[in-house]
Amino acid sequence: MTARIGVVTFPGSLDDRDTQRAIRVAGAEPVALWHKDKDLKQVDAVVLCGGFSYGDYLRAGAIARFSPVMESLLEQAKAGLPVLGICNGFQILTEAHLLPGTMLRNNHLHFICRDQKLRVENAGTAWTTDYSAGQEIHIPLKNNDGQYVADAYTLDKLEAEGRVAFRYVDFNPNGSQRDIAGVSNEAGNVVGLMPHPEHAVEPLIGTGRTDGLPFFTSILKKLVNA
Repeated sequence: MTARIGVVTFPGSLDDRDTQRAIRVAGAEPVALWHKDKDLKQVDAVVLCGGFSYGDYLRAGAIARFSPVMESLLEQAKAGLPVLGICNGFQILTEAHLLPGTMLRNNHLHFICRDQKLRVENAGTAWTTDYSAGQEIHIPLKNNDGQYVADAYTLDKLEAEGRVAFRYVDFNPNGSQRDIAGVSNEAGNVVGLMPHPEHAVEPLIGTGRTDGLPFFTSILKKLVNA
């Protein structure tokens, strides 16, 4: 039986179908999850996709954090369920305190959309084992509130514990502190990043490369070998 990976749809989600396709391309079975439904349908992992949940009112991810599905997700993530937050999903994970720090408006105050070079800093999380530490990849980026910030103590702790998962290379597109593009929790089962790996899984779309596919093959291999 193949691994089943849930994709949560909130009001305002944009990339749920793209994420489902990326999961399918990797060889797993995507399972649609609705924000009002507490039942995670016994999935093996969950992706919180990109978009503008609830129109980004209050703050990006602030309302989605209180959706019924998040109650179940919080409990199961703390018990070890692999969770990936992409863009708005990353924002939701910080609002839910599954990941440290928070996201602010881009420092240049404009929406940005570009192919972004990243460096893989941690290849040991549930979602990054098919990468190599230090590997440079190109992943599409599109956000308005993508500036990652945290206090100095938290940043130092993330660095010391190897929990910075990805870092921007050559150009910081949103003013994120220490060029941080993605982080993980202590256990490594929860990862969040601003760029969109689901848009880089086939050569005909996104960057024209498949640099995002290892996110999904990494978790598939972990689940199959568990």
